[in-house]
Amino acid sequence: MGNRKRSFLFLIAMALVGLSIFLPRVPVRGQDSAPQVLVMQVTGPVAPAMQLYIDRGLTYAADSRFSLVIMQLNTPGGSIDTMNLIVERIRSSPVPVVVYVSPNGAMAASAGTLITLAGHAAAMAPDTTIGAASPVGPSGENIDTTEELKVKEVLKATARELARDRKPEAIALAEQTIENARAASATEAVSIGLVDFQATSIADLVAKLDGFQVKVLGAPLTIHTLGANLVNLPRTLIEEGLQFFTDPNLVFIFLSAGIWAILIELSSPGGWVAGFVGATLLLLALFGLGILPVNWTGLLFLALAFILFILDIKAPTHGALTIAGTVSFVAGGLILFNTVRLPGIPEISYPLVIGTGVFIAGTFFAVLTLALRAQSAPLLTGHQTLVGKVGLIRSAVDPKGQIQVAGELWTARLIEGEPPLQIGDRAEVTGIEGVILWVKKAKPQE
Repeated sequence: MGNRKRSFLFLIAMALVGLSIFLPRVPVRGQDSAPQVLVMQVTGPVAPAMQLYIDRGLTYAADSRFSLVIMQLNTPGGSIDTMNLIVERIRSSPVPVVVYVSPNGAMAASAGTLITLAGHAAAMAPDTTIGAASPVGPSGENIDTTEELKVKEVLKATARELARDRKPEAIALAEQTIENARAASATEAVSIGLVDFQATSIADLVAKLDGFQVKVLGAPLTIHTLGANLVNLPRTLIEEGLQFFTDPNLVFIFLSAGIWAILIELSSPGGWVAGFVGATLLLLALFGLGILPVNWTGLLFLALAFILFILDIKAPTHGALTIAGTVSFVAGGLILFNTVRLPGIPEISYPLVIGTGVFIAGTFFAVLTLALRAQSAPLLTGHQTLVGKVGLIRSAVDPKGQIQVAGELWTARLIEGEPPLQIGDRAEVTGIEGVILWVKKAKPQE
């Protein structure tokens, strides 16, 4: 009982350690009365990973009574729906939020433009850009449809509302970033009043913010940053994982390998490794599909491909259905990911999709063929399974004697033309006749 108890406690301890890995890492705050500033690194496409990180950071800032939140933003844009949620979260924050486009060379493009304007104050580092916020079609092309006009008008209304306290020229520039995909440098954005400061670093920004007045939840508030303590908020492993799943190439590999492993398990049941691995990969793929913008029609083509692979095994068509299945698989992969495109999310690799299709078609065809051959082979039972086995001679065989095979003692008889066998010799069973095993001298062991 003592060993069992220790093992049980060890498992509990390991589970707690594993759970702690996924819990948010809470930064340590200073204990003095100086203003506390939470610094967040908001990078990558505007996707659920960014939203989750921002929501956690602003909640922590409010609960821990931080004086200010600085979001270092660098994004090529992304989902409009996610952007709207982030904008809403920033504007509802009781702690003032300053969006700082940095480092040098960073951008607040597309959806990032409105996220910048949503801040209670905005700043840009030198050599950064903001703008190019026009909505585009599924493949990145310009489109002129009633739906797109509606989206533009909604985005321009959002921009006007977020910039309502800025100069008329700034409001006009904000609208032009959406209507005409205009972009502006840090110098241009500051001079026209679209953002409040140009700062070379976080320290420079903190110094310039001291005494600056903003509106938080409709009420004026003066920012005090003199002697402020800066606290960085890192991402959790879950947030990093969400960012990881914004690559469609990875999700496609998980999806393909998962379905392939499940079908291999179904074609040759009895094991569990292929099924377990396949189910795990499919869950990871579905998780990624829930994050990425996809065209679900592509899944139908992928399902059709595997059906065609199986049909070509059941009713051979000299490879015609396998070729059709490969074409369907490639088309499904491209339709699934490449018909809906967002800035900052990479395009799926054509060689990857084509190569995966050919590989899965070939290997799946080979595995299923072997499985069907095994199923159609005659089943050996009972004494028939002794044929081909090697045993030890227990009584000289000349031409009859005894042999021990598979733990049992049998009557042995030499096949015609074989020399006598002595006690201790190794002999191979070549056939069975009643209770007599026909044997010959076995080949020497290597």
